[in-house]
Amino acid sequence: MTLSRYVALAGPTASGKTAAAFAIAERHPVEIISVDSALVYRGMDIGTAKPTPAELAAVPHHLINIRDPLQAYSAAEFVADATRLINDITARGKLPLLVGGTMLYFKALFDGLDDMPKADPAIRATLLAEAGEKGWPALHAELATVDAVTAARLAPNDSQRISRALEVFRLTGLPLSSFQKKIAIEKVAGGAIPTRAGTLISLEPQDRAWLHERIAQRFDAMLAAGFLDEVRALRARGDLHPDLPSMRCVGYRQAWEALDGAFPMGELRERGIAATRQLAKRQITWLRSMPERQVVACDAPDAVQQVQALVNQAL
Repeated sequence: MTLSRYVALAGPTASGKTAAAFAIAERHPVEIISVDSALVYRGMDIGTAKPTPAELAAVPHHLINIRDPLQAYSAAEFVADATRLINDITARGKLPLLVGGTMLYFKALFDGLDDMPKADPAIRATLLAEAGEKGWPALHAELATVDAVTAARLAPNDSQRISRALEVFRLTGLPLSSFQKKIAIEKVAGGAIPTRAGTLISLEPQDRAWLHERIAQRFDAMLAAGFLDEVRALRARGDLHPDLPSMRCVGYRQAWEALDGAFPMGELRERGIAATRQLAKRQITWLRSMPERQVVACDAPDAVQQVQALVNQAL
């Protein structure tokens, strides 16, 4: 399978990716592929800063609202979906524009997923101790919340396989099924996805204080827009819990804990902003490990114009 050309626009949260993407869309016939592990979930709109219905209608978007919060979505699934979409969009005569901040997804698309992790004796010992206390069916139920695909094919007392699947998840944050799907993808694609198939533009701040201020402003706007009510509605479903990948998203985790009484509600803003800053720091660290990226200072007055110039150059 040959991967068509595309433009990727990456950056930490609140760096202006959406505004830059729509500026590109004003000049070029694009379809946007979301590269965001939170935007895949339905009913999680305010806390993810999801594009508005008007924005979604203005430019075709993909990989948004494709999962219920109870379901997982792996990096391997993203690679398979994004590869298919890139080729489909190109066939329609449009430019695939990948936009987001989930760096694991970008890395998986560019470089392929890492090999299956090796056994970790410490984690295995912990799992054995937990099984002794709660029983393997309880650990099987835990596995079902983080890797439903693997859990569905295992018996509740299949101790060896349940232990391995939970070990992989605790080591990597990824379900075992994602590594197995990678093998299937490589068989179809004939190897790793070509790294140089596209152009990677990275929005990175020169001044961290600028980004921190935008993060604070965004969190305040989310709270004013009813973020807590959104989390209350998710809790009211009765089938979600804080260990799910969806509920571990930044902001949602802190709101859930506040509603549980883990800390005073008055601390939510401070904790939410701090967690988002940490996320942005990790995103920037990921980006700096990608030497092929073309950096634009997102706090520069002409950042959008610089992005547009790089897209024009790429095309």
